[in-house]
Amino acid sequence: MKVENLVFDVIIIGGGPIGLACGLACKQHGLTYTIIEKGCLVNSIYHYPQHMTFFSTSEKLEIGEIPFVCVNPKPNRNEALEYYRRVADSAALNIMLFEEVTKVIDLNSGKHEFEVLTSKTSYKTKNIIIATGFHDIPYLLNVPGEDLPKVTHYYKDPHFYAFQKVLVVGANNSAVDAALETWRKGADVTMIIRESEIGKRVKYWARPDIINRIEEGSIKAIYNSELVEVNEKEVTIKTNEGIRKIENDWVIATTGYQPNLNFLESIGIELSNDAIKKPAYNEISQESNIKGVYLAGVICGGMDTHRLFIENSRIHAEQIISSILDKRKQNVN
Repeated sequence: MKVENLVFDVIIIGGGPIGLACGLACKQHGLTYTIIEKGCLVNSIYHYPQHMTFFSTSEKLEIGEIPFVCVNPKPNRNEALEYYRRVADSAALNIMLFEEVTKVIDLNSGKHEFEVLTSKTSYKTKNIIIATGFHDIPYLLNVPGEDLPKVTHYYKDPHFYAFQKVLVVGANNSAVDAALETWRKGADVTMIIRESEIGKRVKYWARPDIINRIEEGSIKAIYNSELVEVNEKEVTIKTNEGIRKIENDWVIATTGYQPNLNFLESIGIELSNDAIKKPAYNEISQESNIKGVYLAGVICGGMDTHRLFIENSRIHAEQIISSILDKRKQNVN
């Protein structure tokens, strides 16, 4: 059903922590808004492994100055889901879930009026905030057999892999968590690692754990290697010593994720010509090269997804709302 005769001050695309922070800021300053999320609330965090522990402390994950009370120094996935759900509920944020934005139309170029088309309806708005994160599009291995049911780019729960032969592709946080957790549930785990060591960015409490498990032989690691083919009962690996085939039941490909930069380009947002593909935006106001369209959160880094996190992009909400309010004052005056 189309929203008739209503022009929002702000439409927020993305219902993650930064999108929620933008909604809180809109509400605090009396702006009409709607948050549109294509999945569930804080969809990216929902897809994290069930037992994942954040690197950040709970204080650094807080939004809207609402306390995140946690028993342990660092919260886990379930505690974060509960916190953000309670924030959305207590603040009565206006959120449309399981509704995907399909197109943005500039109705009056340069004068702040857009139509946002979704999988369910359409909205008109004066401003748009894009806070879509980067967890939706996995980097593919592009090898034969990657489309088999035994291959996943989203690791969730270790119990599923009990007593199975599991191949984990990668050497950073997600790979290490998957390897350790599935091994502790009885899986026979082999890690395929392109480099010659475990990633330097692995959480400080997990890195020595995985190194010790590898050194004692509990978890097998094949360094300087890559997966080249997946079959029903085995996988083929390219190593410095040649091609190896090993028996296998499941492949967990923790190859990372990328932001939906095609969506930004479809709106007209310019990207840098290098490998980073950083979107064009003002780092004070967060406004893109399209007037009235703002960027918030990790999407601002383009392909450099390690630069921005919840803790250092929460401020984007206030920067954006300040810009919108300043423009409103200038128009009034």
